[in-house]
Amino acid sequence: MRERPILFTGAMVRAILSGSKSQTRRVVKYQAPDLVDDDGWPLVDRSIDGIGEVRAACPYGQPGGGRLYVRETWAAPHAYDHLPPRLIPQDARIHYAATEDRGGLLWRPSIHMPRWASRITLEVTGVRVERLQDISEVDAISEGVRQMRDGSECWVGREGPRGLVTPWPTAREAFRDLWQSINGPDSWTANPWVFVIEFKRIKP
Repeated sequence: MRERPILFTGAMVRAILSGSKSQTRRVVKYQAPDLVDDDGWPLVDRSIDGIGEVRAACPYGQPGGGRLYVRETWAAPHAYDHLPPRLIPQDARIHYAATEDRGGLLWRPSIHMPRWASRITLEVTGVRVERLQDISEVDAISEGVRQMRDGSECWVGREGPRGLVTPWPTAREAFRDLWQSINGPDSWTANPWVFVIEFKRIKP
């Protein structure tokens, strides 16, 4: 069974751990014009000369055996600060920035997290392709946005400095705010094709 890495921000790691996040959207790398095949998948141009369009293959696996291990911001004890990740002993105590508020640690980027240090494994349960802006209200909630804790009907996509939040009237608008905070201010307007990856967490 092949396991593939996938990166998540601290907020999204917390959403996965709480059980509120069961979807993620990732931009299809090779974008074509507004062309889709009979099954609704985008036709993507992978050729050098612009000729030949093929169905996009999801790099995050498929249902029926596909698994993902989550990479997140992490740290090892100070005794290993001088070592590259590959040389840190696998029995070292690993700290995770998403759930540990600890100062003084040498936090390492998620991209450098080795497989053995990952604490979250996901099983792919569904894959489809759609335009980013086609996300539904239900799917936006599955992306990990949450209602305001004050009991109002507003939704929150991301937290700012010192926990400050911007309330939005719908989960979809909160997801737009979250998406732009990760991918840039023009990323929503671009409305790219995205892989919609549905997953469930495999408990240790």
